[in-house]
Amino acid sequence: MTERFKVRVTKDHLVFCSGHFISYEGDRCERLHGHNYRTAVEIEGDLDVNCYVFDFVTLKKRTRIITDDLDHRMMLPTQNALIHVEETGRSIRVRYRDREWLFPRDDCILLPIENTTAELLARYIGQRLCNDLREHCHYTPQVLRVEVEENIGQSATFEWRPT
Repeated sequence: MTERFKVRVTKDHLVFCSGHFISYEGDRCERLHGHNYRTAVEIEGDLDVNCYVFDFVTLKKRTRIITDDLDHRMMLPTQNALIHVEETGRSIRVRYRDREWLFPRDDCILLPIENTTAELLARYIGQRLCNDLREHCHYTPQVLRVEVEENIGQSATFEWRPT
């Protein structure tokens, strides 16, 4: 018999309300808008000496640090070929073709991703969380899944497994 264990956390405080826009269909760009995102995290692994896969409280705390960084920010992708992001002193200048925005630096989070889609936000959160668990908890999950819901019934999931 094979047993598999997993823990999952999704709480009201694992949410972030953020602005964004994405490029799509190869050459188009959305208008600025925002979502009340909700995050869920799932870890698979063996049971430890306490019969835990991983402690719920610690998992919520480590995930919340990441979602709090995204909360009430304008999320900007720094690796998008069509959306140009440039720091100019205390401001962030963003350009897409003939459209241009200027945001206060403190109101933005620059993300090392290609687009601020739910899929890539889930990957960003998952990679940060995995690194955080290794560094602060000395733990590497067998499987880590992060789901980002940008609207009711509309979500994307990232799954990571060690190589």
